[in-house]
Amino acid sequence: MNEQEKNHLLELIKSGRKLPKEYIYKLFADEEDVFLFWNGRKEEVTNIALPFHSIEHIDEPRKENKQEGDMFEMFDMRGRQLKGWTNKLIWGDNKLILSSLANGPLREEIEKQGGLKLIYIDPPFAVGADFGFNIEIGGETAEKKQSVIEEIAYRDTWGKGISSYLSMMYERLKLMHGLLAEDGSIYVHVDWRVTAYLKLLLDDVFGNNNFKNEIFWKRQPVRGAKATSKQFARNADALLFYSKAENYIWNNAYKEYSQDFIKSKFRLDKNGRLYRDSDLGDYSAESIEEFEKQGKIYITSNGKKRLIRYLDEEKGEAVSVIWDDIPEVNSMAEERVGYATQKPEALLERIIKASSNEGDLIADFFCGSGTTVAVAEKVGRKWITADLGRFSIHTTRKRMIGVQRELQENGKDFRAFEILNLGKYERQFFMDDLTNGKLKQKEDVYINLILEAYKAKRIEGHSTLHGTKSGRFVHIGPLDVPVTQSRLLEIFEECRQKLYTQVDVLGFEFEMGLTPQFIQELKDKGVSITLKYTPKDVFDKRAVDKGQARFYDVAYLDAKVTKKPLPMDATGVSIELTNFVTHYTQDDVEELQLSMRASNKVVIEDGQIIKIEKDKNGIITRTLLTENWYDWIDYWAIDFNYEDKKEIIKIKNESGETEERWTGNYLFENEWQSFRTRKNPTLEFTSVAHQYPKPGKYKVMVKVVDILGIDTSMIVEVVV
Repeated sequence: MNEQEKNHLLELIKSGRKLPKEYIYKLFADEEDVFLFWNGRKEEVTNIALPFHSIEHIDEPRKENKQEGDMFEMFDMRGRQLKGWTNKLIWGDNKLILSSLANGPLREEIEKQGGLKLIYIDPPFAVGADFGFNIEIGGETAEKKQSVIEEIAYRDTWGKGISSYLSMMYERLKLMHGLLAEDGSIYVHVDWRVTAYLKLLLDDVFGNNNFKNEIFWKRQPVRGAKATSKQFARNADALLFYSKAENYIWNNAYKEYSQDFIKSKFRLDKNGRLYRDSDLGDYSAESIEEFEKQGKIYITSNGKKRLIRYLDEEKGEAVSVIWDDIPEVNSMAEERVGYATQKPEALLERIIKASSNEGDLIADFFCGSGTTVAVAEKVGRKWITADLGRFSIHTTRKRMIGVQRELQENGKDFRAFEILNLGKYERQFFMDDLTNGKLKQKEDVYINLILEAYKAKRIEGHSTLHGTKSGRFVHIGPLDVPVTQSRLLEIFEECRQKLYTQVDVLGFEFEMGLTPQFIQELKDKGVSITLKYTPKDVFDKRAVDKGQARFYDVAYLDAKVTKKPLPMDATGVSIELTNFVTHYTQDDVEELQLSMRASNKVVIEDGQIIKIEKDKNGIITRTLLTENWYDWIDYWAIDFNYEDKKEIIKIKNESGETEERWTGNYLFENEWQSFRTRKNPTLEFTSVAHQYPKPGKYKVMVKVVDILGIDTSMIVEVVV
């Protein structure tokens, strides 16, 4: 830049005016000939290391009456994995998860496994609510809209259009690059609208010298644009394949020859074997001599040597960048789990086998329906996967238990997996652009907004309590993370000190595994805490002014204990699920009935799923789809001895050393479960009888996941 340009640039900066783009380019001209820039690009990445909390541990697909002996040397008589890596299914923001994996104690465990060898991701694109999903109930379809936490993630990704999407992906790709082993690779499954952008991002992070392939997967049957839309049909996806370094894991991939190829290239010899011949090419003299010994060389009439290749000895056709032999998951496919973006297992099997070896650790940080890890388990890889969507985590949990059951039935090894989340999150929503005291101001606006919607009065001078309503105190849970057990303990402690006895805790999400038993224990100690879900309507002033923002209680369940005689004069304990009550509210039926035209809609209000029909004369009929309490149940599981294993978290202390601490909670060990699948939608409501090793008092935890993917738990005491 010349002096005149420098002075002009300084004047623009001092006056707070926008800089012409050519000045931005000139500032970096000496560093790079070409560089990637967009509004909001930041070079620094998150380096926070939050502890991972264990929600659930699943080390046997289902507790049954096992035979003596065990086929798995790593397992005891109940199927428990005794040593080695435990696979990870992590619920939460994948940026925080990636940062915590890269900078926290779990990094040491990853390195002990040889490092992360392969990452496959299929990041979402702005095609609607990324986290919403449909529920099939009573022959109808209800939509479960995304939660506020999920809406925040969606807005952060797409709030400023493509620039915010690039910022979201750039930081995550840099974190993934740091996590990959030196001989690792990454495959990014991209939407046609962002292929060019992501190619440039990956070049920037991994280096264009490490770009290996752009793979085109042709979906079948053909779908996409119609001929009348003035464009070619979009029937293919792209996958961008990069290695981290020059030397990376690679196993040649082959596919079966097509019948047309065989007919055109192969001939029958006198012994009835199919063969074809080819030039010797660059084969060495030693190789040709070996082929001659094997009888695979023949000499043509003009004296040229040719190599005979028999069909039954060939591995198949080398896979190219055009993958047209893997159909998409159709509506009747055995592997289909009802997830909109589900990819076929054959696609992931090809990727995993090509770029990893048996026993390697692989990852997928946009889990979706869990296809990557389902295939990984089947082909003997260890895995980590993560997703922000609660439905994704629940779908993958069921799918992986199904894989465990399948492997167990076939006498094959399988690994335990645990469901994790992050503990005390930083408030990501507030930290984007709020510093120097503005954070407190923003928090005040948020708290006042919720109190107004709840019709409560603001109070001061308290560390955990924000308001009062009808003689009860009110706590406003955070916007961007679940209300945790540790938060409830802080509320309890302040109430105990001030002699308060009743508190309403309002939250958008509650920590998975937060039990009614824990709430009862606090009540027994003198503080009655009621958990209430905050509706997203609180952000709509019109809904607040009309009193339409309705808060509803967290669900509860009931179960019955039955003692049953077992062989050898033993006593078994069986659990029967007897009731489930939810007050989940998503829609305002009255408002909908007034606004809707002649049509029908399925809504969710106060624990009921209802089909509303309005004819052309304005006559409205309502059909209740959830006629019974069990219509709400999608999954339930049991830990027969809940307090036999403490939840231990690993954290790094100030000196950088790893410490283990008991959280005060216990690990939910999933020993028996029943859940609905597409193939088998029925549930069992009574478990097998569990035999305890010795007489005594035990606590049984029962966990229910409803059709909306929301967890509810309770603890039952048994004496044997």
